[in-house]
Formats: sequence, structure tokens, C-alpha cells
Amino acid sequence: MPAQNNAAIEVRGLHKSFVVGAQTVSILKNIDLQVKNGEFVVVIGPSGSGKSTLLHSILGLEEPTKGEVIFLNSNLYKLASDDARADFRKAHIGMVYQQPNWIKAINVISNVAFPLALLGVGKEERLKKAEEMLKSVQMLDWAHYHPAELSSGQQQRVALARALITNPEVIIADEPTGNLDFESGEQLMTLLQQYNKKAGKTILMVTHDLVYLKYADRGIRLFDGMVQDNFNIDEKFDYRKYAVKTPQYVS
Repeated sequence: MPAQNNAAIEVRGLHKSFVVGAQTVSILKNIDLQVKNGEFVVVIGPSGSGKSTLLHSILGLEEPTKGEVIFLNSNLYKLASDDARADFRKAHIGMVYQQPNWIKAINVISNVAFPLALLGVGKEERLKKAEEMLKSVQMLDWAHYHPAELSSGQQQRVALARALITNPEVIIADEPTGNLDFESGEQLMTLLQQYNKKAGKTILMVTHDLVYLKYADRGIRLFDGMVQDNFNIDEKFDYRKYAVKTPQYVS
């Protein structure tokens, strides 16, 4: 379902407020942004800047107070129900979280295959596809281990295989390196970049760590619920210069 205007994700005039006691607290304030098909975009910002709320709104999990989210030409909050949005996510989005949510009773390969089970794919076919995906992230040798037996870096590579098994158009990554050491983080980011460049996957990633901007095409800086900067990243981009101007973003 390619987006006709070349935008995989488009956020228009997004506001989100919560009522806390007698007060109304504004979390997102008039957010406008686009992620083009095939683009790798990283959203940065400190804790409390609205990154998680923005991501949940884009995923159809947190209905905005005002504004629209257009995802692959579908206006998410005009879909019929929460179930319709859940079906949309299953069909079109692969998610990688900071902390993978495993089914503890089953092994690695069965966890990777699980999204296909939700789509009604037969056992033999989904396990074969899971093997292919584990091989692609260099984790096939651990297929019959349980996730808890893997390191954090290994778990995140398995989580990426699980996110990609349905061949989604868009990968959304929520602080995927947050629990990883530097080397494991670099390995995961290299895999994400490869899927972006070689397989043409659109990627939207949220992080607080500027060092990972180098893997992306574009960065968006969020502060106090608003977009403060929207900047392109190329081989000459120096995140350290950016960090000098905004030291609160250095992890």
C-alpha cells in the first residue's frame, strides 16, 4: 500500500493533552512532520519531551486531542475501531522496543515466528520464514535457545528478526539501543541501516542518544512537546557539534 504522496507517515497539527486533577497538561503541541517512503528518520529529545507520546500517537495507540496521523494513506483515527488499528499495525508495521516482550514458554525461533501465527500462516511455513530471518541477523545458531539465555544485544537482533518477519513497509523502533552496550548498539544500528538501504524499509526511530544519528537520513529534535529542529544528515554531519549546542541530549 504505497503512499501516493511519497509520505509513509504524515502528522498534521497534532496536539495531545491529559487532564490531571484540575489541570490540563499539554504533552504534544502542534506537531507537523513527515517520514517519506524509504527514509530513515531519528527523533531525538530528552526525557519528558513527548517522544513516547508522539510514537504512540503515530502507532494508533494514543488518540490525539487534535490533529491527524496519516499512515500509508490511512487516516488512523478515522478507522472503525481499536481492532481495525491493531489489524493495520499487524499488516504494515514492525516494532522494535527497548525491552523485547517475549513469550517466555517458547524458544527463540517460535517467538520470531509468532507474528505470522497471528496472521494465520501455517506452522511449517512460519518456522521456515523464521529461520530465514534469524539467519539474516546472524542469530540462527541460537534458534532453539530461550530468549532469556541470550545477551541483551542478541535479544535485540532477534527482536529485529521478529519485527521484519511479516515484511512490513515500516519499522518503528522505540529506544532499541537503550539497554545495550556501545558495540551491541552499533551492531543493531548497522542492521537497521542495511534493511533501510538494501531492502528499502522505511524506519522511524526514537532515541535520546545523538551518536545514532549517523545511521539516519534525517533527524527531528523534539523539545517540550514541539519540533525544534528538522535536519538532514549526510557523511559530513558531525553530531558532536550538535551536542555542544544541546548538551542535555548527550547520553
